[in-house]
Amino acid sequence: MASILFVDDELSARENYRTILEHYGHEVRFASNVREAVTVLSSNGGFDLVITDMRMGAESGLDMLRESRRLAPETEVVVLTGHAELENAVTAMKLGAADYLTKDTDYKEIMLVVEKALEKRALKREIERLRKQAGDGHQYHRIVGNSPAIVQLQQVLRRVAPTDSRVLITGESGTGKELVAETLHQNSERRNGPFVAINCGAIPRDLQESELFGYVRGAFTGADRDKRGLLESADRGTVFLDEVGEMSPETQVKVLRFLEKGEIVPVGSAKTRLVNVRVIAATNRDLAEAIRNHEFREDLYYRLKVLSIHLPPLRERKEDIPALANALLHELTQKIGSKVRNIAPHALEALTAYDWPGNVRELKNVIERALIFADGDVIDLEHLPEELFTRAAKSHPASVTRDTAPLDEMEREYIIGVLQRNGGNKLQTAKQLNIATTTLYRKLRMYGIE
Repeated sequence: MASILFVDDELSARENYRTILEHYGHEVRFASNVREAVTVLSSNGGFDLVITDMRMGAESGLDMLRESRRLAPETEVVVLTGHAELENAVTAMKLGAADYLTKDTDYKEIMLVVEKALEKRALKREIERLRKQAGDGHQYHRIVGNSPAIVQLQQVLRRVAPTDSRVLITGESGTGKELVAETLHQNSERRNGPFVAINCGAIPRDLQESELFGYVRGAFTGADRDKRGLLESADRGTVFLDEVGEMSPETQVKVLRFLEKGEIVPVGSAKTRLVNVRVIAATNRDLAEAIRNHEFREDLYYRLKVLSIHLPPLRERKEDIPALANALLHELTQKIGSKVRNIAPHALEALTAYDWPGNVRELKNVIERALIFADGDVIDLEHLPEELFTRAAKSHPASVTRDTAPLDEMEREYIIGVLQRNGGNKLQTAKQLNIATTTLYRKLRMYGIE
């Protein structure tokens, strides 16, 4: 037995479908318009199927479809239409309807379509059950590390992810804020919906409003068509507002209204649209200071910061670097097809000793560069940027050694290795070392390299 909501303004149609559906053992509720149906959905929820007429006075089946997807995205929808309106039925299918029925369909065809939609609903439930049965441990595998900070982060994510609460993620650039946002999304009830990442700092301030909220044709010069905004694109999913501190004051006002009402108004339009998204924001700025400087709205800050997560810089969790470096190595070897499989102990020491001002993003770039230059199956010191192990050795001389060799000997070996790989070409070697040619010649003389 399934629970079905039937929406039609004609009493005869409601009675006809009551007879058919209840004969097959289904539980049926009825509504004569979209407004009534929204009330039923809001108070009951849990319907397996909604069957809606395409034409109901000023309202339409497309309106009902949108409301159903907003209030109960897991519920399947079948639209009921006349032969002359098949184009609308096709539109409904594109918007997510499971199927359609024409008004002259006999009861056998009606039940075939109904059972097909219910099978689709049952399949979704089974997939969700299997997901939960499998456990959520694998969903957090990209949060790498065993430091106290990362263990605590993983515990917080397990508590926060299943909720629909807003989250503000703070931390330096490159610490993995978008990865954390993706992890929250993948472990939430919205995992089957879209994840839309928006870098507010990358959008010019005068375009932020139209990019986030969309616009209608004729809203401004060059607006020759309607455009859906990024917030609406994330409907029934998660939107990630990265670098939220870079929003213009005007955009902040509109985002605040969106968070309060769940409504958007495209530029040039007077009509509101309901959008159902979870908002996760991130910033590397001190928003408290931005508030004091009147650069960020205090009310918006507290709307975004229902829950907060701070990501520590990599220099504060150096014990995670070996595991993180090897995880990135595995990820990147698959991406670029490298035969490298390991990182030499001395290279790993250099990676661990370095302070990583660019955090995980910088570490990933260094590993990718080393994969490109490594000839064998191991990343060694000679494959790392000179600046990396030079600065690491100066800061932590006891941590970066090669059989207790002094720093200048290690640098000498590194330069010789790069020279040999470039066939003695000094210009190419200088480029690869990221130093000036004059600096290379000076070092060659200093180290007595022929």
